[in-house]
Amino acid sequence: MPLHPEIAEALAAMPAPPPGPLDPEAMRAGEESQVPPVAERLPLHAVEDVTARTAAGEVPVRVYTPDGAAAHGLLVYFHGGAFFLGSLETHDHVARSLAKETGLKVVSVGYRRAPEHAFPAGLDDCYATVRWAAENGGALGWDGTTLAIAGDSSGGTFAAAVAGLARDDGFDRITHQVMFYPSLDLDFDTGRYASLRENAVGHGLETAALKPFNAFYLGSGADPADPRVSPIKCADLTGLPPALIITGELDPLRDEGELYGRRLKDAGVDATVSRYAGAGHGFVQHFAWIPEYHRAYAETRDFLAR
Repeated sequence: MPLHPEIAEALAAMPAPPPGPLDPEAMRAGEESQVPPVAERLPLHAVEDVTARTAAGEVPVRVYTPDGAAAHGLLVYFHGGAFFLGSLETHDHVARSLAKETGLKVVSVGYRRAPEHAFPAGLDDCYATVRWAAENGGALGWDGTTLAIAGDSSGGTFAAAVAGLARDDGFDRITHQVMFYPSLDLDFDTGRYASLRENAVGHGLETAALKPFNAFYLGSGADPADPRVSPIKCADLTGLPPALIITGELDPLRDEGELYGRRLKDAGVDATVSRYAGAGHGFVQHFAWIPEYHRAYAETRDFLAR
């Protein structure tokens, strides 16, 4: 189907990007300027900024408690942003919605970003924070049941990579992994996936933007052939936790997410792939106010309850 009309209207109203090379500092400042004040955000029982003292160093995290229950399952969330954008603030609304809809306590990770920090700094922060959450479950009010990981876009890359690192390390506490329109193959050869050609222009994220947007990460030492960078390159997907992969019909990254889901199933992993019609990239972050796309949170809730 065509792009959802409300998404199309929003994209048409967006100003053209400035000419010249991408400027991380200016782009980050632009994102942060769009964050609403705290008083206008979805209310929860508690939201607290904490420093996670992990094996990778001190990592800023934000902990979202949905209600007054004594204990909760945990969901560790990795924001998107092509590995150089996004923050605890820009994705605060996503973390709040995840907490409210799932009933889990959400730990959002303020990982180190490219280009200031070389690979694998951000990934190390994400994985170490999951281990920290498990080790500090008492202080976090973890009920010892669900310990899920989730991420959108490049955060979905981190979710898949963290699941693989945990399996390889014998860390078996992760119960679920959720990936919203993940970037799973950072080899951007357009011949690899039909969606890179079919959805190349006109739906928000465009195929031509993938290389420059990811250049900061790849230039920091991330090798697209490394399964930690491109999880779809992992030869052995057995033993990974159950997965939910949500894709957008009109997203250039659609096919790699759906192929990864099929490969997980072939490896014996309980994997669900759910395609959202009329959606491009980033619809959970930017367009969840549209009921058809807010449904992604309910689908996540139902998956995590299994």
